[in-house]
Amino acid sequence: MLEYIRYNDRLEYRVNYAESLIEKTKKFPELRDGFLDEALLEKHEDLITLLLADLFPTGLTRNEIKAASFPLSKTTFNYTERFKDILKDAGKDFEIELRNIGDDEFYVFCCCLILQSYFKRDIKSTMPLYYDIPNRLGIMKHYKITVNSDFTEIYPTEEAKIPTDDVLDMLLENLDDFKLWKKYFPSKSWVLKGFTIISLVDCTSEVALSDLKSSMIEIDPEDLSPDENLVEIFKSYFDVAELNFGLMLFDKKDQKLGRLPIYENVFTHHVLDFWINAFDEETRKNTFTNLNHNSKPIVISNVSNLDDEIKSLPSFSILRDNNINSFMVIPIMKDNELLAIMEFTSPQANSFNGLKLKKMEFFTDMILFSLNRFSFEKNYQIEAIIQREYTSIHDSVVWKFRNEAEKYFNASLGKKMYTLKQISFKNLTPLFGFSDIRSSSEKRFNLMLEDLNQQLESLHDIFTMINSDSEKYLLALDVFENELNNEIKADTEQRFQRFLREEVHLYLQGKLELKTDAEIKNKIKDYFVQIFTQTDLFYANRKSLDDSITLVNRKLADMLDEGQVKAQQIFPHYFERFKSDGVEHNLYIGHNIAPELTYTSKEVHKLRYWQLKTICNMEREFHNFKRDLPIQLDIASLIFVYNEKIDIRFRMDEKRFDVDGAYNSYYEIVKKRLDKAHVKDSSERITCPGKITIVYFGMENQKEYLDYINKLQKKGILQNDVEFLKVEDLQGITGLLALRISLDNSSVNIE
Repeated sequence: MLEYIRYNDRLEYRVNYAESLIEKTKKFPELRDGFLDEALLEKHEDLITLLLADLFPTGLTRNEIKAASFPLSKTTFNYTERFKDILKDAGKDFEIELRNIGDDEFYVFCCCLILQSYFKRDIKSTMPLYYDIPNRLGIMKHYKITVNSDFTEIYPTEEAKIPTDDVLDMLLENLDDFKLWKKYFPSKSWVLKGFTIISLVDCTSEVALSDLKSSMIEIDPEDLSPDENLVEIFKSYFDVAELNFGLMLFDKKDQKLGRLPIYENVFTHHVLDFWINAFDEETRKNTFTNLNHNSKPIVISNVSNLDDEIKSLPSFSILRDNNINSFMVIPIMKDNELLAIMEFTSPQANSFNGLKLKKMEFFTDMILFSLNRFSFEKNYQIEAIIQREYTSIHDSVVWKFRNEAEKYFNASLGKKMYTLKQISFKNLTPLFGFSDIRSSSEKRFNLMLEDLNQQLESLHDIFTMINSDSEKYLLALDVFENELNNEIKADTEQRFQRFLREEVHLYLQGKLELKTDAEIKNKIKDYFVQIFTQTDLFYANRKSLDDSITLVNRKLADMLDEGQVKAQQIFPHYFERFKSDGVEHNLYIGHNIAPELTYTSKEVHKLRYWQLKTICNMEREFHNFKRDLPIQLDIASLIFVYNEKIDIRFRMDEKRFDVDGAYNSYYEIVKKRLDKAHVKDSSERITCPGKITIVYFGMENQKEYLDYINKLQKKGILQNDVEFLKVEDLQGITGLLALRISLDNSSVNIE
């Protein structure tokens, strides 16, 4: 730059000035050749100021926010006076940092500058850079940074890779793939030499407005948590250091304002409280009604200027006690209806005025959007809570509940008494089936023994190492070990838990706090890592089983739910399923479920065939994924065929449907006893992993299901090994028959 002035400037004094500076720099070659030692910035501060004088005019030093910088570095120097004042107001401990940009993002930003400068790529937009700097009042100010790189040069080192045009295009298409950028632009492979000029522009209002919009859009009704930065954003946006914000929603039905509970400790409502408490209920309601016609905001720049009549009201003490000297109250309206009221308050008089109110116009629409969305999601969540906590009414029967609710509602409108009638459906054909996880109780017991024995072994090792005063613990552990593996009792596990909680763990935790041998401490720490905190017991093996059962249940239940969509198209029916150690389901079909549709026995046959196909698909899907389970499991599936009609009734106490009447209870008894039933005159269970068992009463059902089986055999779903079985006599139940057939797991699932 000085050389340019020396040979091109027409003013002689400018030429002499340039030659003088060039002469001075000859004594300090580092200023011409470059340096990395930041200490030289302070050493040559005066000379650097002279060298940069043309870029930092003295007449603009109180106006511009500008400094010089090492290229793409946090190191800045040669500040204008205004920049110095801004940093001074921020405080001695303040460290200037780029806003919301991680190391990886900044790395890609640097690479983009290389693309612009060295590869001459015309990148229209780059990542905006901001500094957040508080002023002396504590208000966070936001400054956008522009960088002048005219005095830098970029060149590759020997380690640099020079990407092709195709690679550069690929990189620009994958700005978020940081590893890819680092592959083609390795660290320390390019050199940036010279200095840059950074200029700051105060854009506090724009950034704060953007933050406000983001805060309002990001409301998550399923995980409501207060945005505690909201007040700080308002402080920046309105440039008011001492600001409080409040918002109350308006309940149109009750004509009342209500707080948002999650913001109880974040928002204040001093003016709104004053408004609510200053007037009687009738006056308040009239006020809300009038707001629908005249919704002008209220702006009080200085409370001291209010009429003496208002100051004399007892409720005025709310303003005085909370040191409120300036405020705005702003109704939020939509279609001439009040949605909410906001308040802004400050202890500093004249903090708010008409100009501040004008700034509200820029995000009023966003507030409306946020409140509408919150209201919609709130109602949706309330409905979900009702369904989850009280009852989940199946779509096929919800019409009857609605009919009864409508009768109740209409009666209440006419000021009449109406008693809700019981909801029941009569003369239904039931379908029942289950896919039971075989021997889960036995597996759980054996894995419990493994967990407890591992815990005993770990404790035995620890107390053996401790040696001193551990004899009583070792003796107790031996007693429990003998009991677990020889004559376990009903309360063995509970007594072991109590022994651990009240004695062993307290003792071991004490050892961790004392100067205990490092090896012993590590052993104790490893032991506590394996503890399941809710029970004080080792749980790894049982957890693997529980995880396996959960995965199986979820998969089977999802398949049932997915299949139900198609089953309802056959004929609407009531459906329910339960998950325990396996999945069981009930279907109830009949004319009373959908009285407007034509119902015949064909619909029952179609649903029975659907049920058998679905059970087959569930078994085959389980066969495909069971090898990936943490604990190997098997399932055994059964279908119970019952021809007699039954009634179901909605039980208000349990919020679910159940069979109605003593006669229908016979069906429930049979269902419960089939799980552990055996083949007649045998110790073999009627259910068997890899096979489908169909239990029925008469030959008519046998013929029906043999037809279904024949169809599935032709599709390669079932094998040709049908077994005809008799079921052992159960308590009060005789004459049950069964078909059992193996699955062919080699073909794909059927529709």
